[in-house]
Amino acid sequence: MAEMYCYREALPFAAMVTMECVNVGLNTLFKEATLAGMSYHVFVPYAYAVAALVLLPAPFVSHRSRVLPPLSFSILCKIALLGLIGSSSQIMGYTGINYSSPALASAISNLTPAFTFIFAIIFRMERVALQRTSSQAKLLGTILSIAGAFVVTLYKGPPIIISPTSSVPLSQHLHSTNSNWIVGGMLLTGEYVLVPLWYILQTQIMKEYPAELTVVFFYNLTVSIIAAIVALITEGTSSAWLVRPNVALASILCSGLLGSCLNNTVHTWALHLKGPVFVAMFKPLSIAIAVAMGVMFLGDTLYLGRFAKSLDLIYTQYHSYSLLHSKLRDRDA
Repeated sequence: MAEMYCYREALPFAAMVTMECVNVGLNTLFKEATLAGMSYHVFVPYAYAVAALVLLPAPFVSHRSRVLPPLSFSILCKIALLGLIGSSSQIMGYTGINYSSPALASAISNLTPAFTFIFAIIFRMERVALQRTSSQAKLLGTILSIAGAFVVTLYKGPPIIISPTSSVPLSQHLHSTNSNWIVGGMLLTGEYVLVPLWYILQTQIMKEYPAELTVVFFYNLTVSIIAAIVALITEGTSSAWLVRPNVALASILCSGLLGSCLNNTVHTWALHLKGPVFVAMFKPLSIAIAVAMGVMFLGDTLYLGRFAKSLDLIYTQYHSYSLLHSKLRDRDA
């Protein structure tokens, strides 16, 4: 009984918290690499190609280790659609980070639980009873999280901590409008509208073909091909494809191994075990980590609006997880 609880409750929780910390670190490393001159268009195909290469033996091992249904054309088409959604969200996300910062990316990720909940209702994966307190709290939390994500995009507030490496005067911090920040916010918003669709479709695929490593391998392969086509259109055959052995190479290898490979595998496993709403709830957790890393490693300025939103998202995360456990206890009782 204790082993089952650990596998179904404690392990998914610990895994999702760990992956959010890893994601923030990878986004910070990616931002540092782009500041050093790396093209974010070629970053995506390289990172996913590394992950696909690592997972290359997965389809053969999966079929030998257990009995699986045939990998039909229908499943492959769904994985291809998953790759299209994933590559689009990744390109939009990395472009948005390039225009703004990892802190904003983590702040906008607060949209993920809200849109996942909405899509789960649309696709009949969740039921809402308006007379129940838990449903009312979820709906209110959805509205507030969407509104909060747009507030943190459009409003920075006065600076609390200005990096000593920043050469921008205080008056400019207070009165200037950063158009790149808004563009980055809109791109990141688009990413986190697509991410819930990825969760929903991935959950459906896992019901039909429950082999996490095989699905993630084909997904990574699809994303690397689609992203490579996009990079060829945007970058051509320029020197942007040449990756030097510096922070750019470190970012690609770390993102490929820890992000595209490990992170996608853990998310796929958690989606199969717990469903999309559970996985999406952990996205807001990354905002406080991202704000701290941005100030410490990228020289970002800490603004009042982002600091307040960080505290709000941490509280929302805790409250949402408490509601989920209350719902599970009611169902088991």
